Amino acid sequence: MVRTASASTSPGAPSGPTLAVVAREAGVSVPTASKVVNGREDVAPETRRRVTEALDRLGYVRRPRFDTTKPTRLVDLVVHSLDNSWSGAVLHGVEEAAYDADLDVVVSAALSRTRAGRPQRGWLDKLTARGSAGVLFNLAELTDSQYAWLEQHRIPFVMIDPVVEPPPEVVSVGAANWQGGVTATQHLLELGHERIAVIAGPRRRMCSSARVAGYRSALASAGVAHRPEYLRHGDFDESVAHRHTHELLDLPTPPTAVFVCSDRMALGVYQALAERGLRIPYDVSVVGFDDLPESRWTTPALTTVRQPLGEMAATALRLLVRMMDGEHPEGTRTELSTRLVPRASTASPPG
Repeated sequence: MVRTASASTSPGAPSGPTLAVVAREAGVSVPTASKVVNGREDVAPETRRRVTEALDRLGYVRRPRFDTTKPTRLVDLVVHSLDNSWSGAVLHGVEEAAYDADLDVVVSAALSRTRAGRPQRGWLDKLTARGSAGVLFNLAELTDSQYAWLEQHRIPFVMIDPVVEPPPEVVSVGAANWQGGVTATQHLLELGHERIAVIAGPRRRMCSSARVAGYRSALASAGVAHRPEYLRHGDFDESVAHRHTHELLDLPTPPTAVFVCSDRMALGVYQALAERGLRIPYDVSVVGFDDLPESRWTTPALTTVRQPLGEMAATALRLLVRMMDGEHPEGTRTELSTRLVPRASTASPPG
């Protein structure tokens, strides 16, 4: 059913433009114009822009989809997955900050069954239906259409550790990944290692490329040549890290230490080293990244770079609350510091 709305609420005022008039003005079909008005996300960004401009130009009054006279205290947290300790740390940080702000939180794993961490089709439609006042995206990569949808509906959102660098106007919170890569590598260099390999995440992941850049910078500062064969890219997956570790050990000059760019991948490194009969840290030293609970449970306990996941999530929620109140953060990128947590998986090189 096509909606119409009056341009004025005073008695006897002339009716506003119909949706058919808006569609004609924008050069689209009435169903397409209706999708834009009703918050449907399956509209191309350029088409959405034309319809939105026509709506504003003609003074079409959109009927609210929920009671705007009552303040909404509901926000959405969209996580990559719910089956790992990373998401647990993020949930904990959001929960504490939301309690302080008197907010309710809807948690969904709308990214878990998609490629590249993008919300499932139709998820944004549900967002307007339940009247959420804002969104936190964790480890997400949004399409141009989804960015346009959020902008059109004036729904504030903050990205927690985005997959790729978001548009410059998008607010995001992350960790000092470059400095973390420097710190991990410097620790191994100070122990006397020079043959240091790195097992990184995907090349296009913003955090992964920053950690590798920090690794290379630390090597250069110490006057140690970077060996291209020591750099391996994975998918933050244990099995891939396991395979890369065997490849590194098969090199003519294998590394004496490995900087692994996630604690989860470090578990795969531990397994591969055990299969070769190599002892950590006496034969090979290992440094991880994240400081997840697993890093304390392994044997030996994993030396790692602590990424403040809970603090990142809480900071993102506080920023979102300010945006919901009409404020505009001074900067769009917030980075929290990382630090080395020394444990039992690193020592001087053998011999």
